[in-house]
Amino acid sequence: MIKRPEPWNTRSTISRWAHVLERTGLALTGASCGLFVAAHVGRADINLIGSAAAVLAMMIYGAAGFYLGIDLPPSPPDHRMHLPLRSGLGSRADAVELLSAAGTFLAAVAAVVSVSSIVLDETARPSTALLISLGWAIGATMQIAAGINARMRADDSATS
Repeated sequence: MIKRPEPWNTRSTISRWAHVLERTGLALTGASCGLFVAAHVGRADINLIGSAAAVLAMMIYGAAGFYLGIDLPPSPPDHRMHLPLRSGLGSRADAVELLSAAGTFLAAVAAVVSVSSIVLDETARPSTALLISLGWAIGATMQIAAGINARMRADDSATS
């Protein structure tokens, strides 16, 4: 028998605080990824990231991506019980998980490349910096889309 996750209002106070702390940590991780990519682009002398407001916007977007896209609500119970393994590509919930995972991977790779470039004091080329920032933006967007999609699915299954 599969245990359904408990609704938020039935969790203990400690469990709720732990969840908030975890999600805040994820958001800070996403914000730092956005900051690293912004710093890398800034080192390439691209006027796109010439202001503190643009850097802050990248940090907020990164925070939203990691906040929404990593801690997805669980799939409906009928999806989680799939033994033996099914053939085929999978369900919509599987596609949302893949979208989240790919977005997280892409954003993290962009951040690692940016940090590596900064730490190794390499001269950032504008074309490479734009490619890295585009990869990061696509990854963060994939995370946000997956998070919104999963939450809409969870709300639909809760009302059904």
